[in-house]
Amino acid sequence: MTLGVTLGSTAVQRTIDSTVRLAREARDAGLHSAWFGQTFAYDSPSLAAIVGREVPGLHVGTSAIPVFGRHPLLVSSQAQTAQAATGGRYHLGLALGTRHLTETGFGIPYRRPIGLLREFLTALRPLLETGSADFHGELLTATTPYSAAVPGARPTVPLLVAAMGPQALRVSGELADGILPFLAGPRALAEHIVPTVTAAAAAAAGRPAPRIVALVPGVVTARTEVAAVREKAAEALALYERIPSYRRAIEASGATRAAELAVIGDEETVAAEVRRYREAGATEVVFTATELNGEDGRVRTWKLLGELSRD
Repeated sequence: MTLGVTLGSTAVQRTIDSTVRLAREARDAGLHSAWFGQTFAYDSPSLAAIVGREVPGLHVGTSAIPVFGRHPLLVSSQAQTAQAATGGRYHLGLALGTRHLTETGFGIPYRRPIGLLREFLTALRPLLETGSADFHGELLTATTPYSAAVPGARPTVPLLVAAMGPQALRVSGELADGILPFLAGPRALAEHIVPTVTAAAAAAAGRPAPRIVALVPGVVTARTEVAAVREKAAEALALYERIPSYRRAIEASGATRAAELAVIGDEETVAAEVRRYREAGATEVVFTATELNGEDGRVRTWKLLGELSRD
């Protein structure tokens, strides 16, 4: 099974050089991919491009860039540049973002998010595939008076969406290559998320089965430390419980707190949970928050994930 880790963190801002060193460690451990969140600090496609170029063999991705405050022409340029720089190992993740960050950070009303997502994807896909677009929607316009293709940006950049709600899943199934659910446990994946996005992809002419890249907070630790590490997870993940889309995913997973979905335990426990995600329909699993229990815990976690990647 394809396994990866996130390297970006809002809690820890690393230098680019230290991020590259960590990426090399991830590759050498046997991991397939490294992913970067988009905050108000680093530009995630640029960071992914640097890391991917510096660390041959490692796939890199962004998870995920909010569509509010961006434009398909600019995102296409970023994504194609990263794809060319990495020799075809870049994966673009988009998101709806949140009302709070959109309205306070950009001063943009958080209106019609699903409509904007549909138009953004509709305009973006031909840009990534052909370097041209002629889209005139209700919420945005994207046209190319001259080519927007980046030499060497092949194959076409995979397009993923951090979708979990039914409307976003349907749009993603129709127009994207897959999804990036976070804090959606095996139950939510199997009963709600995977069936919805897969049905939408099947209904759209010529769409292959979507990739399900499940982002999972987790760390390998001694059994005696599980309770303490879960307390750290509760503190780190509490903010997601106040965001409606995450709240619904947590509840659909059969949990009341986000930290209940964190995979914390010894190697046997974590390996079993990875299998549960695969059985629920995940095609790839990306572990986040692996630094919850310090460097020793992170190294131990990456070692296990690398071993599972080779199985």
